[in-house]
Amino acid sequence: MNKVLVDTSVWIDALNGRHTPQTKLLEQLIDEDAPIVLCPVVIQEILQGIKDDKDFSLVKDRLSGFELLIIDPLEAAYCAASLYRKVRKHGITIRKSNDCLIAHYSIFCNTRLLHNDEDFNKIAEYTTLKILNG
Repeated sequence: MNKVLVDTSVWIDALNGRHTPQTKLLEQLIDEDAPIVLCPVVIQEILQGIKDDKDFSLVKDRLSGFELLIIDPLEAAYCAASLYRKVRKHGITIRKSNDCLIAHYSIFCNTRLLHNDEDFNKIAEYTTLKILNG
């Protein structure tokens, strides 16, 4: 199975106990020991929303068990900006620039992206981003 980059939107839903097709698929992937990967911006987005210090440490430790995608940060910034501009030329504005960065990680590292954020579907229309549907 190809690696799966799981977006913040799915992790937040899972941590908040929301049952969505994406969180169910995440649970299945974890149970099957599938190759789930993370990127630094997803880790940041997850952790910055945790209020309790004990929960912060627990989630941080659990996330450290997943493979981390590492790419050159400056090159990633250039490519994410280009991706944003490419989609914008088609009349679509991506609401959060971090989504372009996450999409670039997924494209560059040849993963499928599991998400619950419509902007990624818009990005996929005009790029080689591969979506894993829940």
